[in-house]
Amino acid sequence: QVQLVESGGGLVQAGGSLRLSCAASGLTFSWYTMGWLRQAPGKEREFVSAISWDGGSISDADSVKGRFTISRDNAKNTVYLQINSLKPEDTAVYYCTAKYRGYIGTIASTKAFDYWGQGTQVTVSS
Repeated sequence: QVQLVESGGGLVQAGGSLRLSCAASGLTFSWYTMGWLRQAPGKEREFVSAISWDGGSISDADSVKGRFTISRDNAKNTVYLQINSLKPEDTAVYYCTAKYRGYIGTIASTKAFDYWGQGTQVTVSS
């Protein structure tokens, strides 16, 4: 059974930073493109970032480029999202996602992924 367990969310002031982690189990981690999506209150879920199986390719949403950095550690079956310069509009539930052999060029979609975590709340105060 595939499990994606996020951690690291919380309440932070605008301009602050957080590091989200997602521990994966029940799958061969290095076969999966990993990603992060988010859903703000009253809004549709949106793509944030994704990273290829080897970490060699990354896709970021325009809204987070330069502030968010995705990375992965295949030895630990973990994917990370470093979030800097947080803004109130970054407030959302952040979901870890996995796509079997996903192609990074077409992964920037909320419908592209096979598995989802339960989400971790990020709240940014102004």
